[in-house]
Amino acid sequence: MKLHHTRHHQGYVNGLNAAEKSYTETSSTREKIALQSALKFNGGGHINHSLFWTNMSPADKDGGKLEDGPLKQALEREFGSVEEFKKKFNATTAAVQGSGWGWLGYNASTKKLELVTTANQDPLITHVPIIGVDIWEHAFYLQYHNVKADYLNAIWNVINFKEAERRLLDATK
Repeated sequence: MKLHHTRHHQGYVNGLNAAEKSYTETSSTREKIALQSALKFNGGGHINHSLFWTNMSPADKDGGKLEDGPLKQALEREFGSVEEFKKKFNATTAAVQGSGWGWLGYNASTKKLELVTTANQDPLITHVPIIGVDIWEHAFYLQYHNVKADYLNAIWNVINFKEAERRLLDATK
């Protein structure tokens, strides 16, 4: 995770800073348009990873512990059980072709939790992010090689469900 944080996430921050600097320094509409993909990619990478770090906690702290409360009740209501939610989340996220993210998001229109995926570093804009899992190879390859399923099964041991519940409560205010 240290490499993931210090190299990959930092790369998105550096890329975003460079793109923003170029954007503010140019008066050319054409150049501003050309910078949009760098802004989206690096900005999304920074936002997604910032959410990712806070939705994890070491297993010897609060990681992996889901207490009775609003989040657990919502997962049971929407997915039947917490275990069924994890299975569906893992299957949906593992199906991402190439690089992307798996999300548990709150749909403000339907007032329900839903599983969503985004490609590359696209941020989740259709839902309020509750839990986000990086499915880029850089997130799991060093430890889990090419076995996404092992990574996805293990991630639940460090998910910070307290943070996820806080996000859900904020979304439903």
